[in-house]
Amino acid sequence: MNLSILDQAPIATNQTASTALKESMELAKAAEAFGYTRYWLAEHHDLPGLACSAPEVVLGYIGANTETIRIGCGAVLLPHYKPYKVAEVYNTLATLFPGRIDLGIGRAPGGSAEVTNALSDNFLQQVFQMPSSVKELLHFLDQDFPAEHKYANVTASPVPDIAPKPWLLGTSKKSALLAAEYGMAYAFGLFMSENDGQVILDTYKNNFKANKDRNCPEIILTVSLICAETIEKAEEIALCSCVWRIQTGKGEGKHGIPSMKEAREYLLNEQEKKEIEKMKNNMIIGDPDTVREQIRNLRDTYDFDELMIISITHDPLARINSYRLVAEEMRIKQ
Repeated sequence: MNLSILDQAPIATNQTASTALKESMELAKAAEAFGYTRYWLAEHHDLPGLACSAPEVVLGYIGANTETIRIGCGAVLLPHYKPYKVAEVYNTLATLFPGRIDLGIGRAPGGSAEVTNALSDNFLQQVFQMPSSVKELLHFLDQDFPAEHKYANVTASPVPDIAPKPWLLGTSKKSALLAAEYGMAYAFGLFMSENDGQVILDTYKNNFKANKDRNCPEIILTVSLICAETIEKAEEIALCSCVWRIQTGKGEGKHGIPSMKEAREYLLNEQEKKEIEKMKNNMIIGDPDTVREQIRNLRDTYDFDELMIISITHDPLARINSYRLVAEEMRIKQ
């Protein structure tokens, strides 16, 4: 089974954003050494505790410090941007790092209503136009607009020898159908979806239209996961990100991901305790044996091609250790 990483560049309470981005680079290097297939950086805006507002910039830094692992954005929030500019940016990255660039495409706002307005004056209109925007972006990447199209003579320069590989990211039937219609690879965010994943992935598979780039469906399943030497340790580590999400929802959390001590000492009311239990139930948390079994169960249930893992921790070393343990366990006992 191929394993990959989705990184949100978490900032710990004792860190600066600069340090967090350096830790993201170290994570990508470690992922390459552990045998992970790809490293994607998310796009979020004005979200306290995360340093991933400009993934297209950070990917140049990541690419320059790695050699073989595929790198990309998960995802470019396309309604905020013109497809042509996105194609230029990722063609440039693909020119710098041949055969290594993925272009994940999504439609979420990535921040608050105020942030959305600051980024785009017509976000909702662009969301409705998402199918045509994706189609336009694919034409720019493939250089295959019809001769009569207004952009037939427009090139997204520089043109790389190997084009970026487009992926559509989503959590709904609508995104699954769009990916299927255009014959795109599909990354399903199980960790952030309350929809029936089996139904959504079946929708993608059953409606998939083959094209010159892809003759069969290709699926990444993304999960939130924390692995440690013991279940108890993994639970402690996972609590940090859960408490941070509670804090962020209350307008707190501006100082970043709390430490295990800070998370334990944070006063939670009964409703918040229930929310944390719900969060944990939507994660994979445990020692290597427990994690292996849960991943196997996921594979049996969803029949995906690749597992992408997001792990948010206070301690960067705990995060790297989690990815190491998973890689070792799945490589040895899958």
